[in-house]
Amino acid sequence: MSLLLWVLLLLDVRVVNFGLLVGAQSNERRVLAHVPGDIIIGALFSVHHQPPADKVHERKCGAVREQYGIQRVEAMLHTLDRINADTKILPNITLGCEIRDSCWHSAVALEQSIEFIRDSLVPSEEAESQTRCSADGPVRGKKPIVGLIGPGSSSVAIQVQNLLQLFNIPQIAYSATSMDLSDKSLFKYFMRVVPSDAQQARAMVDIVKRYNWTYVSAIHTEGNYGESGMEAFKDMAAKEGICIAHSDKIYSNAGEQSFDRLLGKLRSHLPKARVVACFCEGMTVRGILMAMRRQNLVGEFVLVGSDGWADRYDVTDGYQREAAGGITIKLQSGYVKWFDDYYFKLKPSSNLRNPWFPEFWQHRFQCRLRGHPQENTKYSRICSERESLRQQYAQDTKMGFVINAIYSMAHGLHNMQRSLCPGYTGLCKAMRPIDGSKLLEFLMKTNFLGVSGEAIRFDANGDSPGRYEIMNFKRTGMNEFSYINVGSWDNTGLKMDDEEVWANESSIIRSVCSDPCEKAQIKVIRKGEVSCCWTCTPCKDNEYVFDEYTCRACELGSWPTYDLTGCDRIPVEYLRWGDPEPIAAVVFACLGLLATSFVTCIFIKFRDTPVVKSSSRELCYIILAGICLGYLCTFCLIAKPHVVYCYLQRVGIGLSPAMSYSALVTKTNRIARILAGSKKKICTKKPRFMSACAQLVIAFLLIVLQLGIIVALFIMEPPEVIHDYPSIREVNLICNTTTLGVVAPLGYNSLLILSCTFYAFKTRNVPANFNEAKYIAFTMYTTCIIWLAFVPIYFGSNYKIITMCFSVSLSATVALCCMFVPKVYIILAKPERNVRSAFTTSTVVRMHVGDGKSSSATSRSSSMANLWRRRGSGAETLSSNGKTVTWAQNERVQSYNLWKRISVHIKKRESNQTAVIKPFSKDEGGTKSVYEVPEANQRYPVTYHPRTPSHISTVSQRSAPRGHEEEEMEEEVAALPSYLNQRPQHGGSSQGTIMDQISCVVNRFTANISELNSMMLSGPPSCGATPTSTTPCSPTFLIPREMQLPTSVTTFAEVQAVSGMGANGRMRAMGKASPAHVGDSPYDPACVMRPTDLEEALATLTPPSPFRDSVDSGSGSPTSPVSESALCTPSSPRYDRLVLRDYSQSSSSL
Repeated sequence: MSLLLWVLLLLDVRVVNFGLLVGAQSNERRVLAHVPGDIIIGALFSVHHQPPADKVHERKCGAVREQYGIQRVEAMLHTLDRINADTKILPNITLGCEIRDSCWHSAVALEQSIEFIRDSLVPSEEAESQTRCSADGPVRGKKPIVGLIGPGSSSVAIQVQNLLQLFNIPQIAYSATSMDLSDKSLFKYFMRVVPSDAQQARAMVDIVKRYNWTYVSAIHTEGNYGESGMEAFKDMAAKEGICIAHSDKIYSNAGEQSFDRLLGKLRSHLPKARVVACFCEGMTVRGILMAMRRQNLVGEFVLVGSDGWADRYDVTDGYQREAAGGITIKLQSGYVKWFDDYYFKLKPSSNLRNPWFPEFWQHRFQCRLRGHPQENTKYSRICSERESLRQQYAQDTKMGFVINAIYSMAHGLHNMQRSLCPGYTGLCKAMRPIDGSKLLEFLMKTNFLGVSGEAIRFDANGDSPGRYEIMNFKRTGMNEFSYINVGSWDNTGLKMDDEEVWANESSIIRSVCSDPCEKAQIKVIRKGEVSCCWTCTPCKDNEYVFDEYTCRACELGSWPTYDLTGCDRIPVEYLRWGDPEPIAAVVFACLGLLATSFVTCIFIKFRDTPVVKSSSRELCYIILAGICLGYLCTFCLIAKPHVVYCYLQRVGIGLSPAMSYSALVTKTNRIARILAGSKKKICTKKPRFMSACAQLVIAFLLIVLQLGIIVALFIMEPPEVIHDYPSIREVNLICNTTTLGVVAPLGYNSLLILSCTFYAFKTRNVPANFNEAKYIAFTMYTTCIIWLAFVPIYFGSNYKIITMCFSVSLSATVALCCMFVPKVYIILAKPERNVRSAFTTSTVVRMHVGDGKSSSATSRSSSMANLWRRRGSGAETLSSNGKTVTWAQNERVQSYNLWKRISVHIKKRESNQTAVIKPFSKDEGGTKSVYEVPEANQRYPVTYHPRTPSHISTVSQRSAPRGHEEEEMEEEVAALPSYLNQRPQHGGSSQGTIMDQISCVVNRFTANISELNSMMLSGPPSCGATPTSTTPCSPTFLIPREMQLPTSVTTFAEVQAVSGMGANGRMRAMGKASPAHVGDSPYDPACVMRPTDLEEALATLTPPSPFRDSVDSGSGSPTSPVSESALCTPSSPRYDRLVLRDYSQSSSSL
């Protein structure tokens, strides 16, 4: 109650102030339309325009308005007449009204609302209106209003509702659409027959979206209506991907400069943002159109207006060209024809209920009503009775909502009367006075058909369903423009006739910031730009378009689909038997297996032949097994990956080279050790682990070490099948062999290969008949090249499996071809070379170094002295293999315990003859024997019959038959040629002394060396022989004329004891060769060597050394075993036999 007293005191003060105002202004503000009745309904209409910007503080309203003012006032008056005349609504109850002017301004509307409340609180009689005394005369008391219709503006409605709800006065608005008014916690007594701006904003967004206008400007009227509506529009537009280029607000009554600045901002976003969404009141839109004309922007913008513009002609009047093309939203309401019939009959003289009608009449027809209290003298023309409201008439677009709001109040009162006064006509005591809170309950439940037949009802927020018409302002004639209904919007969506709006599709304007991106592209928002301004960036090859702003990469093993909406699995690839590369690898491996099988069969069949026996049969079988396993690896590598094949791949790849190269390492190491031992004195300790069994054990130990590495890798990295991704678009099915799994076994094999290569290079200088060392070296060199090429190809390409197949197969093929094909060729194509002598008779040392050139002049200058000078002489000569040989005088050995063995190497070419004579020891008790001299290229011994006496006889010594073990040793170990330098005997032997025989042979082969005889015979004779200088060469040692000597003679054939000089001491061979000369021997029998001593000496002089055949090759090595053996003390026969026995145990050859 105290609150009411305070409000009353405030109102009394304001009344006093109002009384002080000057007459015209005071009278204007106090003008109201009052119709008495049992129940009074208040109303606020904008009869006048809002105050101009320069007169806002005075609250002086503008010009009178027809549609928003006078028509609405008359609509309420006439509607109440119809309701009072209707017996179905509030029977026996008369509805009255009190209408006030809000001037579309909040301050004026609030002032008028206070008047409503003040008048209601003035003391009065409850039953009837009474008078009270005052200085001015009696003033009739007024009944309080039960509810309020209006006002039209949302901002004004909010101000009024804040006051009315204090007194529980319900309010029904007919055009206030602000979303804020839907909040019942703030505006409990507010209701409206129009939808919320949220639905209108939704309709505007749908229109913009329909034509793909994604980049628009936004303007709204300053105030609650424009701000709440634009806020809703922006929120919805953002969700739909519509961007706001520029947003601004302006007052409806702003000056021209303000509108010009606003248009300048809009122009800055041309030509991209050509559409302007305008959540504005009508006068704001008109101000924009006027600014467009001033800046000559006709046709540059398309305005999309809210229901504040709708289809009002007063907005576009005079600016049709600027407004052409605009699309507006109009609240859907039917045309009220019966109002036109009533309205057209109104005259100033007869319409006394409307206090603003005379003012309107004079303003409408620009005339003055002579004698009328409201005569406007500024008009010169006097109004006549000929003026009619039909002229330039346009019904208010919201007329139906005004009428529906009035009917809503009436239906609410009717329902309340029926509920509180059952069976009673008229107002009962329960409705005296009317409780506003109870009336609100009945109003919220109101449900009836509106003036156009639409259903009128209210939701929980007091809002009505939204229904809009879409209007297009366009040219309809030469200079005619009109609003055309082109669509509608309701809760079901937007419906538009595009052909009515646009002549064709090409005429639709564009309002976008950036064009849509193509397929496989995403939008990248530039920094500082709105989301609608982007640059299109393509996704990567392995990415798909997750959304319009994001590319997302597919997982490994998948690839984007054709439409880039997702990912599909990539087909898994693996080597198939039908592919070209696997076919080539398999064919190559099959041929290799066939060749390996063939070689193996040949070696097994001819296992007892010298070729096979001299090649270390056991090690060869291991090498062949490794080669076969290497070819089999191809099939495991190419097969579809499986765990079993993964195990076999690791075993095969690591084990097959290990088997081959372990055997080769063992063989080449044995050769190197024998070669190193041959450079030492014969009396040194013999090498160890030279037997075949020892070689096999060593080879197997090396292989087991590789198996250990493989097993350790199995434990560390168990084989399994995995997916490999060489690139983002490829998926290969492979075994999980890591780098360690490849490097560790191959690293061990590489160590074996390097070892083989090292030993092959170290044993490069071996007798020419020992070609296996040469083949091993070539095999290792080629293998190194293959594996050096394998490493970068394997680790640098995606063809790892094929690379591994061919690398292993090529390595196996190289070993097969270089080491076994020559032996198979000898076995099959050259059986005459598959004999023991082919591996024991060659005495030419193969050298890898030297220029191979010889000087004929040096050869021709050779003499007997040069042949004997091996050290300490400045004279040098070139050997047959191109190496420089330095000769020095050997000291004569005076001891009778030394043997002297001479090796003669004669190589004759057209102008180059070289003679090498090397002395070495013999037994002191030598016995006389007969020798044969076979040619190097002949298979039979040649007996020389001397024509002239000579002190030198050239012979060939054959050994006696050996046992089986000694035969194998002979096949593997080449014998050195040895000549026995015997003392001259005084007997009558026809063979002469050994020096006579040598002298005869040397004279025969070195005819151009005149000094040879004199230097050889310069020494004193031994054993009582006659001086060698006078002894003629025996005819026995002369070569007959009919025998043609070869043009090139290497060394004499192997010097072996004649079969007759074997263990039994018989000399059968000499007896058969020349029986006549045996008996005529003039030499002393004491000088003849005993058979047993000769056998032991020969055995001792043929150690198993690779250099034993090279003593006559012209080698300049100072450590030659022959030259060094000449300085050794004579060995005992026991030691000689032990040497032969030990070395005969080996089954391998050099």
